[in-house]
Amino acid sequence: MTDAIVSDDAARRQRGFLGFVERAGNMLPEPTMIFVYLIVALMLVSAVGAWLGWSASLSYTGEEAPEGATLAGGVLTYSASSLFSEANIGKLLTQMPRTMAGFAPLGLILVIMMGAAVAERSGMFSALIRASLGNAPRYILTPIVAVIGMVSHHASDAAYVVFIPLAALTYAAAGRHPVAGLATAFAAVSGGYAGNITPGQIDVLLFGFTQEAARIVEPGWTMNPVGNWWFILSIVIVFTPAIWFITDRVVEPRLGKWGGEADDEVKAELERSEVTTDERRGLRRAGLAALAIVALYAALTLIPGYSPLLNESAEGTAQLQPFYGALIAGFFLMFVSCGIAFGTAAGTIKGADDVTRMMKEGIASLAPYIVFVFFAAHFVAMFNWSNVGPIIAINGAEVLKGFALPAPFLLVSVLLLSSFLDLFIGSASAKWSALAPVVVPMFMLLGISPEMTTAAYRMGDSYTNIMTPLMSYFPLILVFARRWDKSFGVGSLLALMLPYALTFMTLGISMVIAWVTLDLPLGPGAQVFYTAPGAVVP
Repeated sequence: MTDAIVSDDAARRQRGFLGFVERAGNMLPEPTMIFVYLIVALMLVSAVGAWLGWSASLSYTGEEAPEGATLAGGVLTYSASSLFSEANIGKLLTQMPRTMAGFAPLGLILVIMMGAAVAERSGMFSALIRASLGNAPRYILTPIVAVIGMVSHHASDAAYVVFIPLAALTYAAAGRHPVAGLATAFAAVSGGYAGNITPGQIDVLLFGFTQEAARIVEPGWTMNPVGNWWFILSIVIVFTPAIWFITDRVVEPRLGKWGGEADDEVKAELERSEVTTDERRGLRRAGLAALAIVALYAALTLIPGYSPLLNESAEGTAQLQPFYGALIAGFFLMFVSCGIAFGTAAGTIKGADDVTRMMKEGIASLAPYIVFVFFAAHFVAMFNWSNVGPIIAINGAEVLKGFALPAPFLLVSVLLLSSFLDLFIGSASAKWSALAPVVVPMFMLLGISPEMTTAAYRMGDSYTNIMTPLMSYFPLILVFARRWDKSFGVGSLLALMLPYALTFMTLGISMVIAWVTLDLPLGPGAQVFYTAPGAVVP
């Protein structure tokens, strides 16, 4: 009987558009294998391009041509190079370790994850999330959950595993429908994935791919880890009241009055989730440790005569480039110092061995990512060797120039492409590593900065997370929902989240258009528009 019910539920999920999305997504291979297929396709395309003599040129004011290009009379020319050629096969086999080790996002994410592992495994992230929700007033519970949910991206998996079920419990304890709390938290954590109060790991990871792509046009382009700071902060400001309105005026009334109450089980769970005295002491020490790291960076930037994080020979925001470059180390130091300060007070860290063990566990958890990076790194490198990327970017920019499409239209197109792909491929880094080598240099040649292109991609990669059953945490959220409503199915959860997703999509598109139209700064030292030698500005 149970098997029949499960079979009926599975058959029901296959119906309609969402059923098509689920079937199509399930047919896709894992992100790692997608890059294997992309590499094979790229090799074939490069051979065809070299045989047909594909090329592209642009004016160039530099004295030396970038690798793979020729410079003559101020004109830079890229010609397609077959990846089956003797030189490229030689590079593929002799430089394999260097290709992977030189992949910018790998080193960045390894460094940050070692620090984040200490903060997570010491229990600091979990305690911080639990402390944030403690004793939250009933009537402003929704905006509090929304803000904490978007900030909790720094806590990685804890945002889903700890925060979302805890939000449902907190709503239940306040006499509100727990599924409304779950929806609010899921919308903030997953649908608001692009938003945060401060930059974090995801900024470093995505800008690592952006940097690799931007260097196709400007070899010396260096990423700015805070290049989207004002943009992601604005998402929190704009999305929070939207989540508040949808939860309190649309979702919760639709769910109806919750028939349960804060029974003994709910109270017991809340008691177990309460922050202990030791944890509170640990959080205070972690706060002091965070202030110490901030003070250290301020001193290294501002002390006259000793400012290693300030380039005094440069002008304007370029003076802060060393500071931006040191932020990766800053995130590492922040996570490690706060994690140690918390763990020694809470009793989860008793010595140096515990710290190194946590770092090792953090790196071990990245094993699937490291395997993915091997293939992604070779795809990006081979894309550069073939010159297919610059040729598509330059010729694509010329075609788009002929259409005279405005910058907002171009960026919204990237946003919508990102959101469509997100229905099938959940990994933000997998999609961006494949898209960035084409769209970033193409838009640079059209006068749009790498930071703005990255911001548009991030917005599109967010709101569809709560619209697809293929999102990796979707089944877990469904389990959480069924605790409070046994009849909850895939369609129930999708219908619950659809108002948030459609609202986020509308707001996201509006924000991208407004940002470009008003030419607002995206972050410290990051602007919407970009001027490169030979740029074709619409």
